[in-house]
Amino acid sequence: MSGKQSSLFDASAQDVMRLRPLAERMRPLSLDEYVGQTRLLGTTATLGKAIRAGRIHSMILWGPPGCGKTSLAMLMVNYANANFRVLSAVQTGAAEIRKILSEATVELRQGRQTILFVDEVHRFNKSQQDIFLPHVESGTIVLVGATTENPSFELTSALLSRCRVYIMDRVSEEDLISAMRRALEDDQRGLASYAIQFSDSQLHAIAVAADGDVRRAHSLLELACEVAASDGGEVSPVILAEILVDRSYRMDKSGDQYYDLISALQKSIRNSNPDAAVYWMARLLEAGCDPGRIARRLVCIAVDDIGLADPRAQTMVLEAASIYDRVGSAGGDLALAQAAIYLASTAKSNACAVAYSRALAEVRQSGSLPVPMSLRNAPTALMAGLGFGKGYQYDPDQAGGVALTQTCFPEEIGEQVLYDPTDNGMELRLKQKLDDLRKRRRQASSTCEMVFFEKPL
Repeated sequence: MSGKQSSLFDASAQDVMRLRPLAERMRPLSLDEYVGQTRLLGTTATLGKAIRAGRIHSMILWGPPGCGKTSLAMLMVNYANANFRVLSAVQTGAAEIRKILSEATVELRQGRQTILFVDEVHRFNKSQQDIFLPHVESGTIVLVGATTENPSFELTSALLSRCRVYIMDRVSEEDLISAMRRALEDDQRGLASYAIQFSDSQLHAIAVAADGDVRRAHSLLELACEVAASDGGEVSPVILAEILVDRSYRMDKSGDQYYDLISALQKSIRNSNPDAAVYWMARLLEAGCDPGRIARRLVCIAVDDIGLADPRAQTMVLEAASIYDRVGSAGGDLALAQAAIYLASTAKSNACAVAYSRALAEVRQSGSLPVPMSLRNAPTALMAGLGFGKGYQYDPDQAGGVALTQTCFPEEIGEQVLYDPTDNGMELRLKQKLDDLRKRRRQASSTCEMVFFEKPL
């Protein structure tokens, strides 16, 4: 047998490139190839102008998965005379960080700066983040961090003060389609060798399934080409349906995405918009959010935003949660959706929450004032002899069923008006009743020593 035996190690650079995923092969090499983020990278945008001029500064790139954070960091080195080092916060410890920083110090003495890209930077703890501070401050490194989490919560204020935060947008469907067309036409890094034709509607379907994620769009497109190539070279509706059937919806159950969705649900209910409320409910459930967490938030909404305008709302939410516990998602999803629609459709009032806040403010201002003697309990003869309960007026024995001249506040602050009912729902009846009762109390207070202080609402 003659000749040299071939192996993976003999493969050309082109062959090695072909072994990489399409998303990796198609990483942009310049801003002209970059997809999306026009707001940040346009010719008049601050970041875009800085990169084109080769003036890279320390920054945090904050955005959803697949929006191009890593790709943007990697192409920066093509515009700057700098070394490029990559760290993953998931895999790197303090020792490796210090080693890279030491090497960067040597490079800087030789007149060459280091751009250090840290993926998932929010995974570093405070001590690890603090390691970077003097080196960013001195210019030894230009730190480019990428995160899907809110930097305000995950990064130290010291590190944030040394970096500029750029918020990256979800990639639009139009930009995803543009990225896929480029991949289909590229015969060096892309899929042109497959010679597979995609219709506009097919690319749009993939873009919708990719859900703003360029990496996911490339993966679905590459899979479609591979399957079609082995099945006659055409992307049939059946092939596309099978590829897109397993769709997952973006939501980090413990991160910003969950809180953004649940916030949208609450604000839609508060806005009395049942259509938006049921939409956000569907988003949460479809993304796999724990129904218990949704139910707990709905209870809070019923208490905070609806309150006494419709006390039945609280009961309905609790019943919906109970239904889910009994029957699961089959009927439970619908029960939670019904609760959301009802909360959005019914009357709203935060008057109780406002009253409680006013009461807390009064308590914190006036302190632990003594309970009036007339309101104190007198379970023993000694306590009765000391005046506990003396002068108490039993309301059912009074005309109209209310002792109008009896104060129920500490004498030092007098009677207060803290609860101001709205004109909404069932609270309107409470308002009418309390307005009349308070008027009678004021009239009664003028004929006795009762002190009635009404603070402006």
